[in-house]
Amino acid sequence: MRNKVILLVEDNPDDELLTLRAFKKNNIVNEVVVARDGSEALDYLFGTGTYAGRDVSVMPQVVLLDLRLPKVNGLEVLRRLRANERTKLLPVVVLTSSDEERDVVDSYSLGANSYIRKPVDFDQFVEAVRHLGLYWLVLNKSPM
Repeated sequence: MRNKVILLVEDNPDDELLTLRAFKKNNIVNEVVVARDGSEALDYLFGTGTYAGRDVSVMPQVVLLDLRLPKVNGLEVLRRLRANERTKLLPVVVLTSSDEERDVVDSYSLGANSYIRKPVDFDQFVEAVRHLGLYWLVLNKSPM
């Protein structure tokens, strides 16, 4: 699992820290690249902006995508990923605090592979991350 990169797209520093702590607690030692807004996530994935020159043939194993993001929201990030030939099959897990049915429907309609609502309780969050890591980093066979 060590060489499989996770792209965490999260603008809330507390949620970022919580997610990284949950990875550590579950012995998920993968490199985690953090994008703090939708624009930064797109720059990373397409090798533009501050990530110009990045080897874009190396894609993350999974993208953990929040929906409520500055600059470019999560649904637009997902839309752009699915519209591009190189990223259309990239596994994207929406990891958000939103419990709105419209967000769930829109996420799946745009091609999300999974939708996980962030549990409020830390222990439940750690357990959710354990399952997420086991599935997306160990069990799942990715086309990328």
